[in-house]
Amino acid sequence: MRFYNRIKELNELKRIQSLSFNDYSRLTVVTGRRRIGKTSLIMESVEETPTVYLFVGRKNEATLCTEFAQEITRSINAFVPEGIISFHSLFQHLMEIASTRVFNLVIDEFQEFYNINPSVFSDMQNIWDQYRKKTHMNLIVSGSVYSLMLKIFQNTKEPLFGRADNIIKLSSFDIATLKEIIHDHYPAYTNDDLLALYSFTGGIPKYVELFCDNRVLEVNSMIEFMVRDNSPFADEGKNLLIEELGKNYATYFSIIGSISGGQNTQPEIEAALGNKHVGGQLKRLIEDYGLISRERPLLSKERTQTVRYEVHDCFLRFWFNYFYRHRSYIEIKNFDALQQIIKNDYPTYSGIMLERYFKQKFAESFHYRMIGSWWEHKKNQYEIDIVALKSTKKEAVVAEVKRQKKNLKPDAFAIKVEHLKKKVLPKYNIETLFLSLEDM
Repeated sequence: MRFYNRIKELNELKRIQSLSFNDYSRLTVVTGRRRIGKTSLIMESVEETPTVYLFVGRKNEATLCTEFAQEITRSINAFVPEGIISFHSLFQHLMEIASTRVFNLVIDEFQEFYNINPSVFSDMQNIWDQYRKKTHMNLIVSGSVYSLMLKIFQNTKEPLFGRADNIIKLSSFDIATLKEIIHDHYPAYTNDDLLALYSFTGGIPKYVELFCDNRVLEVNSMIEFMVRDNSPFADEGKNLLIEELGKNYATYFSIIGSISGGQNTQPEIEAALGNKHVGGQLKRLIEDYGLISRERPLLSKERTQTVRYEVHDCFLRFWFNYFYRHRSYIEIKNFDALQQIIKNDYPTYSGIMLERYFKQKFAESFHYRMIGSWWEHKKNQYEIDIVALKSTKKEAVVAEVKRQKKNLKPDAFAIKVEHLKKKVLPKYNIETLFLSLEDM
């Protein structure tokens, strides 16, 4: 699959590269969850310029430095003295090279130094501060363990706090890009195929690429590709999160699994976990790991008890809902049964995801200042799928979302809208919309 989108990020990386080469060294941090395309973006930005790419594998520091020295010599034909066995010495040597030459230094999976030698971060800080203004290195570091990258560069107690000139956090592809990709690879696609691609991947480039490269972009073929022997998706959720969450991941997995399955209030989650109190874990999943979000009815007070939790990564929501919940089918290789479960459930599951799709589409139009849902505690008859407040004053759009137009109920929705207007939008002009697969 060719390189798509990322125009703003690419331009920013090229701008910083120009400053580094012509002025003095700059440090850029590129972060985002695994499979989001960090390395592809970085390597696209440094194409046709001298570049040293170092991947921090979980190895002994001396072994890594020996491999790095060979890569430096190969990439930029620079002399590296034999016997360098510490990254401190190697990084200092690279900075000395940058006093007479311009080049990019890319360090991938930078957070792994925590497991190899945590003193690397303070060593780098001292060397960077000493050499930065008199060298011409474009230093780019990336990492996909979000909590650690956040700690390294944004915790005031860490040595590299304040050293990054720019932090770029990559997000998934937007809807316009997903449409472009599916059209390029499967021009005969239906809106249901587009919704499936969105629901299964959330626009994560690696997963989209897998479907495209294997030419499976129709709903059922996508499901069959994901659920089979040796599928790259079977252990993906676990592989993504186990390093992020640490050895106590089991409780976190149970919480995320419950939320993915629709038990999205704290009492429901705690009941599903045998009445275990999970307030602390929910807080960490939001604030430290960025894996879930706390959703309130639009315009409600921050202290309201009417709260739902959402897994905002579409792929993880899908993985926990099917691969994690039905692990027993995978272990006995009964893939046909799991495929059928997903296919039977797809109309309901994708209906929920269609609401999320339209919220994202609204957000990407940049016409609104606030987008969410609205409901009343224990009064689900007044629940409204989408409420969007326009950037202009006192104008709102409210929408009902169903897969099929025939399932929309305008009269019942009108009653909900009137109740919403009376409760929270008394001075707003309200536009109502009915959205389905046809409107994607």
